[in-house]
Amino acid sequence: MGEATHEQVNLMLKLYDMRRENRLRDARDWFAANFHVKSFDDVMRVCPPGTQQNTYMRMVVGYWEMVASIVNRGLIDEDLFFENSGEQWAVWQQLQPVVGVWRETFGSKLILKNLEEHCNRLEAWREKNSPGATAAMRKFFDQMQQMTQATKAKVAAS
Repeated sequence: MGEATHEQVNLMLKLYDMRRENRLRDARDWFAANFHVKSFDDVMRVCPPGTQQNTYMRMVVGYWEMVASIVNRGLIDEDLFFENSGEQWAVWQQLQPVVGVWRETFGSKLILKNLEEHCNRLEAWREKNSPGATAAMRKFFDQMQQMTQATKAKVAAS
């Protein structure tokens, strides 16, 4: 394992404190519960421009893209970060269906590239340290999304 410096630990704690900020916490809660999209049309339906939902989506995506760029540059020891964080992977799982469309729409292959690279390394790290964990997490994540959608459908039908 790498050796984290005091400066890296302090930066990691600062990033954790940012996650606890009320508005970002609300955005993260909304994103986890509601951002289950498969297409650009779904994105427009779930969080159209100019809405609070769109602001929440951009806050979560922007936060994790920023954090990924910090870790990717080695400003925080990767082992330390991966041992203590996994939410970014769940966010990436929710974004994957639309990232290609966003990159094409905005003409930039760099959109969310930091998060993608970071999560690829996280999966490799996880597999090295706990083989099969990523597949188990993906299965659990899919089950949670299905349960969330089923609950929302029941509420909507009531």
